Amino acid sequence: LRKEIAKKYERKWNVQLDPETEVLACIGSKEGFSHLCLAMMGPGDTAIVPDPAFPIHNYSVALAGANVVSVPLGNDEKFIKNIATVIENMYPKPKLLILNYPHNPTAMTVDEGFFEPVVELAKRFRVAVIHDFAYGESCFDGYKAPSLLSVKGAKDIGVEFITMSKPYNMAGFRIGFVAGNKDMIEYLATIKGYYDYGIFQAIQIAGIIALRNCEEDIITQNQRYQSRRDVVCEGLVRIGWEVEKPRASMFVWAKVPKEHSKGKGSIDYAIDLMEYAEVAIAPGRAFGERGEDCMRIALVENEQRLRQAIRNISRFVRKDR
Repeated sequence: LRKEIAKKYERKWNVQLDPETEVLACIGSKEGFSHLCLAMMGPGDTAIVPDPAFPIHNYSVALAGANVVSVPLGNDEKFIKNIATVIENMYPKPKLLILNYPHNPTAMTVDEGFFEPVVELAKRFRVAVIHDFAYGESCFDGYKAPSLLSVKGAKDIGVEFITMSKPYNMAGFRIGFVAGNKDMIEYLATIKGYYDYGIFQAIQIAGIIALRNCEEDIITQNQRYQSRRDVVCEGLVRIGWEVEKPRASMFVWAKVPKEHSKGKGSIDYAIDLMEYAEVAIAPGRAFGERGEDCMRIALVENEQRLRQAIRNISRFVRKDR
């Protein structure tokens, strides 16, 4: 399995990996992510996490007894400079910088070259980087998400997590992997020895077959998600919500106009949508303070169901006015 992962990185992102020391299979990427934080951090340590964020990025740090410093999410030079300023004004310096592109929940993406200053920053301040690359293959409109590890020197400072759940529809199988810095891989392998005995062999074999034979299926799946994205974005725009078409991930991130929410926070508004429109979507506040006023819509239902959800939201908005 580790050999196939290394082959995929070379094939897809032109990254050379030693499957013995630079790749490790996990019981899902969340398991590996949380245990790596536990292995590297403890009370008094700090991690920098953009806000909003997928909850495990914050809670993995908290479960290790460490502290989280939030910075506003971004994807440009200003974002990198902001992180550098935060680090410069911290003592002691943070141990980890946690990144996630394509991003959950906002679907924010980065272009080629984004990770070069990230690697420079990490080396300058001696900060390790964990990049959650869960949606790295869930891309639309010809966009190709860059890998952190494709940058020269990236393996000196960090690792990248990928899950089999998203590109290969293996949610529930609990299989993912981490690749990159051999020391961080060793830390995780050591602590995993106290928590688990590895992945069921049949699931490992299924993962190997997927990595070898299912690249075309990823393309087909992405076309389906892209079509669903168009349905949701076009429908929400008609309702009056602020939406930018994402070029990756399985989500649409939408800002709810104040005349719709009428002063309610995103959690209360999401509850109203569930109760009165019979539509379940995730409130932005669940992902951090800067997610307030927004909603995350998952593209996991078929187009007919998504259109019905848009109609239900539209009726609720008109009636609520």
